[in-house]
Amino acid sequence: MRILFFFAIVLVSAQTHAAALRSMTTLHGPVVHLKDLFDDAGLNADTVLGPGPEPGGRIIVEAAQLNAIARQYEVAWRSVSRADRAVLEWPGRLLRKEDVLEAVRLAVTADGAADDIDIDLPGFTAPVVPVEATTASTVSQMNYDSVTGRFIASLTVTGDGMNPINARIAGRAEHMIEAPVALTRLLPDTILRPEDLHLVRVRTSLLPKEIARSMEQIVGMQLSRPVAADQPLRLAELIRPPLVQRGSMVRIELSAGGLSVTGQAIALDAGVAGERIRVQNTTSHAFLFADVTGPGEVRVAPDAPPALPIAPARFDRGTGHY
Repeated sequence: MRILFFFAIVLVSAQTHAAALRSMTTLHGPVVHLKDLFDDAGLNADTVLGPGPEPGGRIIVEAAQLNAIARQYEVAWRSVSRADRAVLEWPGRLLRKEDVLEAVRLAVTADGAADDIDIDLPGFTAPVVPVEATTASTVSQMNYDSVTGRFIASLTVTGDGMNPINARIAGRAEHMIEAPVALTRLLPDTILRPEDLHLVRVRTSLLPKEIARSMEQIVGMQLSRPVAADQPLRLAELIRPPLVQRGSMVRIELSAGGLSVTGQAIALDAGVAGERIRVQNTTSHAFLFADVTGPGEVRVAPDAPPALPIAPARFDRGTGHY
């Protein structure tokens, strides 16, 4: 009886100290410890067995290898089936592309680029980093061409509990500006209003030369050519709208010796503010040069030479127009 009681105590003690296989383990670092495979692994539980999977990956340890590891490190475990195995996973996530773009931005601007740039990384594949890691992205060895905007550099990603990731990246950093563009298609002779336009950030490489850079340069101007929607406006295509239309009746003012005389005239030319045009006085029928001073208003300077008469328009009976 005493012998049976002794064997019972030994059996209970052995079961108490026997290790248990961990069939599924979530890793939190780049290496595998003995305790990642077995619970109650004994004195060697913290021993590093080797590198684990990359973030986002897994490795599988089959029964034969588990038995060998248990024997080597004196773990009280033996497989009972060839199906025994341990799966080790290190959860991962894709590195945020925004973090890389910001690192490139800092490196490029330090190399002389403008502050407002748009960065393109064609073919960039974000590396996988541990889910729980707080990462830092840095760019070094920047080779930047300020003329073309193209660059080649080294990217390094670091974080607690992970091995550094190093990669070569290449792309283009383009200078951006804010410019007004047409909200919809605009036709020639349109007098531009604020509601016809909106401000957008555009790449300077895509812009024609001498475009308008502000609303103040555009509003109130007149288009000489059509403009497509979302297109910037060339300064050469903008003209000041005429304050006097050709053939319209205008108020004419003549000042001399402190006296001012007003009358009416017919504008023989269209003109913007400050432009000198030809007019014909409706009373004297004299042809004069006058400066446009406002909408429908002109002023004849005392020293202005008389304008030569122009050939009268002929009426075309076939078309019914002059």
